[in-house]
Amino acid sequence: MQLPSEFIRKFTDLLEEESKDFFHTYEESKMSGLRLNPLKISEEEWAQQSPFTLKKIPFVPNGFYYDSERDQPGKHPYHAAGLYYIQEPSAMFVAEQLAPTPGEKVLDLCAAPGGKSTQLAGKMAQRGILVANEINSKRAKALSENIERLGISNVLVTNETPERLAERFQGYFDKILVDAPCSGEGMFRKDVEAIAFWSEAHVEACAKQQKNILDSAYSMLKEGGILVYSTCTFSPEENEQTIEYFLKKYPDLQLLPIEKTNGIQTGRPEWSNSNLNELEKTARLWPHHLRGEGHFVAKIRKTAVPAPSRIKEMTSNASRTQLKDFYEFSNQTIDGKTIDHFYLFNQQLYALPDQCPSFQGLKILRAGLHLGELKKNRFEPNHALALGLKTNEAKHCYTLKDDEWFHYLKGETLTTENDRGWMLVTIDGYPLGWGKEAKGILKNFYPKGLRIQA
Repeated sequence: MQLPSEFIRKFTDLLEEESKDFFHTYEESKMSGLRLNPLKISEEEWAQQSPFTLKKIPFVPNGFYYDSERDQPGKHPYHAAGLYYIQEPSAMFVAEQLAPTPGEKVLDLCAAPGGKSTQLAGKMAQRGILVANEINSKRAKALSENIERLGISNVLVTNETPERLAERFQGYFDKILVDAPCSGEGMFRKDVEAIAFWSEAHVEACAKQQKNILDSAYSMLKEGGILVYSTCTFSPEENEQTIEYFLKKYPDLQLLPIEKTNGIQTGRPEWSNSNLNELEKTARLWPHHLRGEGHFVAKIRKTAVPAPSRIKEMTSNASRTQLKDFYEFSNQTIDGKTIDHFYLFNQQLYALPDQCPSFQGLKILRAGLHLGELKKNRFEPNHALALGLKTNEAKHCYTLKDDEWFHYLKGETLTTENDRGWMLVTIDGYPLGWGKEAKGILKNFYPKGLRIQA
C-alpha cells in the first residue's frame, strides 16, 4: 500500500515512537465485521443458528468479527432478511455513545449508507422518530434501502442540506449524530481509493465543512440534548481542533466523558490549538491498539435553552374510502399489526411513525414504513412491509426449504399446493419478501433490483 509521503511525515511527527506500530498496520488485512439487528434477532437466537464462525467485538454489543476469506455474509439469505448489517468494527462504537432510547427524537445528520442509522434504530425499538439525512441523492437511496432491509418503521429518510433541516427543526431533537464527511484516513486499509484523494488541502477543506455542519446541528439540539460527533480520520484538524472550535464558539456546550476500554484511547489535547485538557474525554480508535480501523468520537451536551420548537406533527391524509383496498388486503393477509397514521403520496401508502414531524416541503425518500401501492380496485404490498413484519403477523406464510431461497432470490416462481393469495415468504422463520399463491403456483414478488444475478 503506497501511502502519501505527506501523510507519512505528518503522522511520524505526531505519533513519534508509536508511528512504527501505526504504519505496520498497513501491512495487515482490514478487519471485517457484522452487527446483529435486534429488531429481528437476539444474540441468544443467533448463537443457536449462526452459519458463520464469528468472534465477539469487545467494545460493541451485538458486534462480531468474521473471516472474509472463509465466510461471505453478504451472500447469505439472512443478509437479505435483514438479520444483520455488515459494518467496519470501529464504526460500530459511535452509535453506542449516542445511545438513544425508545420514544426519543433523534437525527442522524450525515447518515449514508446507513450503518449508524440502523444501529440507532435498533436501540429505539420502533418507537420515537429517527430522521436519517443524506445530502447526496444517490447515497440517500442506498441509505433508504438499508433502512428497508432491516425492517425499520420509525425513520424519515431525508435528502437535504444540514442548513435546510436547521431552518425547520430548531431545538427539536433529543439526540443528534454527526458522523461527518472527512478525509477518510482511518479507512485507507478498507478503501484504497481514499488514498488517492488525500492531501493536506483536502483535510483543511473537510475541517471547514465539519464546522459548518456542527453549527447546523447545534441549532437543532434541545436543551439537555446530546450530540455525538465522529469521523473516520486521524488528522487533528478534523478531530480535536474541530471540537475545540465547537466548544469555544458555544460556551453552553459540555464535553462528556467516553469510557475507554478494550484498546480505545483518549483524544490528544496536545494536538489542539490551545492544549485543551478537556479533550481527553474524547475517544480515538487506532488500528495499532485494537482490531478495527480509525475513528474519533466526541460526546457533547447542550445546556442552553433554544427557541421553542414549533414543529407540527404529521396527520393522516388518507380517507377510509381511499384505504378500502388496503383494509381488504390487511384483513386477508395481516394478523395483529395495527396502523394509526397513514400517509398517501402518488398512490404510495406509508405508515407514519408516532409523533412524526411535518415534512411538507422537504425532500423525503421514505416516510416510515412503505406499505404498498393503491392500484385500481386492489392493493399491492411493498417489499418494505414484508421485511417490517414478524412471521406471526402474517396469516399465511410460505417457508422456503433447502435451496429454495436461492431460486426465490433469483425471482423464480415456486410450486405449492394451495390457492391462498398473498403470502409472506420466510427463511427459518424470518421474512424475505412476498409471494402470491394461485392454483399451486407462488408468483414471485421479490424486487427485481434486489434479485441475484446468476
